[in-house]
Amino acid sequence: MQGLRSRLDSLLAEIDRTARSCGRDGRDIQLLAVTKVFPAAVVSHAAGAGQIRFGENRVQEAAAKIPAVGDSALEWHLIGHLQSNKVRRAVQLFDVIQTLDSEKLVSRVARCAREMGKALPVYIQVNLGREAQKYGVGPGAAGQLVRLVDRSPPLVLRGLMAIPPYAADPEASRPYFRQLARLAREISRTRPEPVTGLSMGMSHDYRVAIEEGATLLRIGSKLFGKRPS
Repeated sequence: MQGLRSRLDSLLAEIDRTARSCGRDGRDIQLLAVTKVFPAAVVSHAAGAGQIRFGENRVQEAAAKIPAVGDSALEWHLIGHLQSNKVRRAVQLFDVIQTLDSEKLVSRVARCAREMGKALPVYIQVNLGREAQKYGVGPGAAGQLVRLVDRSPPLVLRGLMAIPPYAADPEASRPYFRQLARLAREISRTRPEPVTGLSMGMSHDYRVAIEEGATLLRIGSKLFGKRPS
């Protein structure tokens, strides 16, 4: 992980520059470092460089990694699919769950959080490309899940999350990012409080995501390099 601090500083500077170029404040955009497959030592190194938010895809991997890091000041996000049989462990481990995509899952997560007395920020995952191999609720059903979260304390809606169809050209992601932002505005009209969180953009298309309103970027390889097998 030699040079991680330099890469982190460079990335944060680029996020700020991109934000300012489109009239936004870089301080309104959070960086989530995706540490899937990387060991606890890498997380600790990144935390020592100033990074505080980390994303993991698998509950089982996080169950070993989070205690090994042992830093209560860090914020952990689940950004991978959540299986029903792992809900209780996920609620115990994570500070934020970004991948709620069904009424059944919302209800189970809410019940576990309630039993633990834990207020839990969540995102609704939206499958914008309607890709069969990806999880997420269809755009037309996202509002219904938001309303269920609103009726399910102690869950707290933080926003919407999406993974567009992959394309080498970052510009190919723009219509999907724009669609997610538009969906958030539409849902906001039905709530007392607007839906402000947009978790979108990864290492190859984060600049486009910022231009379209992202508030949280999920970045791994640009920070940590190629993932180990």
